[in-house]
Amino acid sequence: MKKIIATQNAPKAIGPYSQAVEANGTLYISGQIPINPTNGTMPATIAEQTAQCLDNIGAILKAAGYTFENVVKSTVLLNDMTDFDAMNEVYAKYYTNNMPARAAYQVARLPKGALVEIETIAVK
Repeated sequence: MKKIIATQNAPKAIGPYSQAVEANGTLYISGQIPINPTNGTMPATIAEQTAQCLDNIGAILKAAGYTFENVVKSTVLLNDMTDFDAMNEVYAKYYTNNMPARAAYQVARLPKGALVEIETIAVK
C-alpha cells in the first residue's frame, strides 16, 4: 500500500507528481529543486541552491517520520559538473555519518532554471 506524503514546508509539486510516496517502509522523494517554500524564490549560487534542495528534502523526511540517517540513495542532477565540488561541500554538511549511496550527473537543463536537483530514497 502506498501513502502520499505532502508538507507545506517544502515546495509544492510543479507537475503531476507527489512530493514523496511511502511504500512498504521505503520513502521515495521526488527530485527537489531549490525553491524556497515560504516565498517561492530560488537562491543564486550552487551552494545556496544545494542547501535549499536538502532543506526541502529534510522537511519531507520529517513529515514522513524519517531523518537523513534513513536515506539510502540520492541522485544529484547538476546543470554544470564544474559545480560538483561546491555542491559536495554543502552536501557533506547534511550527511555526516553512514553516507547514502549516490550518483551525480550533468544534465542539459533543469526545471525553472535550477542549477541542481536532488532526489532521495529513504528506508526505515
